[in-house]
Amino acid sequence: MSAPISTKRLLSAPRERVFGAWIDPSKLARWWGPKGFRNTFHRFEPVAGGTWIYTMHSPDGTDFLNKTVFVELSRPSRIVLDHLEPMHRFTMTIDLAVRDGGTELSLRMEFEDPAEAQRVGAFVAAANEENLDRLESVLKEKI
Repeated sequence: MSAPISTKRLLSAPRERVFGAWIDPSKLARWWGPKGFRNTFHRFEPVAGGTWIYTMHSPDGTDFLNKTVFVELSRPSRIVLDHLEPMHRFTMTIDLAVRDGGTELSLRMEFEDPAEAQRVGAFVAAANEENLDRLESVLKEKI
């Protein structure tokens, strides 16, 4: 495994609500991916060993089919995913901690191939920030 790509964000929402935004497909589909991306979920099984198969649609019309497996779900504090195909094989760990009346989200991506991590590192780090911006927007909506 390579050096991880990591980011942290303090979110002004309760931890349970943040966790829910990761495992509710109707919410996740609205915020997952960088700015301008849309998602179509083909299978979404948020349990340990469950699969998440989805297509990310980029703003330029390119489609990216993805297959991910849920490794761990510890409500409301941790989610671990293995992104398997077709590109960027990595393990993503999301830790959620109660902080300052909100939730501190720590996201860590560990790539199987160190060269791949280095090649995509700047893009992935920026995309993760856009992803979390979109998450914040969903969390601010009235329930």
